[in-house]
Amino acid sequence: MPAQVSDNSESLYFVAGGGYPDSKLKLGRWQESYPFALRPLIVGGHRINYVDEGDSAADPVLMVHGNPTWSFYWRRLISQLSDTHRAIAIDHLGCGLSDKPADHDYCLQNHIDNLCQLIDHLDLHNVTLMAHDWGGSIGLGALLARKDRFKRIVLSNTAAFPPPYIPLRIRACRWPVLGKLGVQGLNMFARAAVTMATERSGGLPSDVAEGLLAPYDSWEHRIAIYRFVKDIPTNPSHRTWSVLENIEGRLAELADWPILMMWGMKDWCFRPDCLTRLQQFWPNAEVHKIEDAGHYVIEDAAQQVGKTVAEFLQRTSS
Repeated sequence: MPAQVSDNSESLYFVAGGGYPDSKLKLGRWQESYPFALRPLIVGGHRINYVDEGDSAADPVLMVHGNPTWSFYWRRLISQLSDTHRAIAIDHLGCGLSDKPADHDYCLQNHIDNLCQLIDHLDLHNVTLMAHDWGGSIGLGALLARKDRFKRIVLSNTAAFPPPYIPLRIRACRWPVLGKLGVQGLNMFARAAVTMATERSGGLPSDVAEGLLAPYDSWEHRIAIYRFVKDIPTNPSHRTWSVLENIEGRLAELADWPILMMWGMKDWCFRPDCLTRLQQFWPNAEVHKIEDAGHYVIEDAAQQVGKTVAEFLQRTSS
């Protein structure tokens, strides 16, 4: 069954065995676990796709991915939470099933602004932010810009401050010429992540790896992956440094909010000291350390994460 777009372009139906417009996306078994209706938000003439499942009158959970993932990363929680909440998951511009324009400025502030436009477009209130990796900075940046629309925070393996370190394997992806050829040309960043971001023996299952990699099948489709890496600031003169510094400067405003942090303690990128730094701002946050999980904590500990999130949402629902 092919993808269908309604006449008013309000919804894009993406089903197992189908596809989506203007793409040669490689189809496969991964679609069986991602049977969601996608909806387009047009920003600056470009389509940003997002998933919106569950009762539209229920409290929304806004899921914000990082690099090099997309809304597929949240597929289990979308299915689980849509029974009781409105489950929304964005594909950042350049990522997943969203457009990947070559001339777009893929910087942190623009990702934040795009997420704010989605929040405004859907007129969301009582939102729970759920974020991972770069999604933490993007999501918290949007939350602080639309603070009256949010009520809870769920984070895993992320940061919201200028980076205190950059691992060597990330720095290598930033090397002139070779870094771009490796990340955007050979897909080394995303492809390596399906083994290096998990503690699963042998890496992620083939259908999961296939799903995470599917939208990033060409040089043109990997532009945002490379730009995310290049946007990591190394000093205060980098424009994204001040964006992160401003977010960090306001974290204490959220200290009394219901906050859940689940951390894969074997993550070599967003290491446990990132968790410790966030705890300094949020000493009352609920923290679950998952000792045998890596960066892709939801892939490594799906049942534990799902149970912990559901209990937290129920306990803080009033």
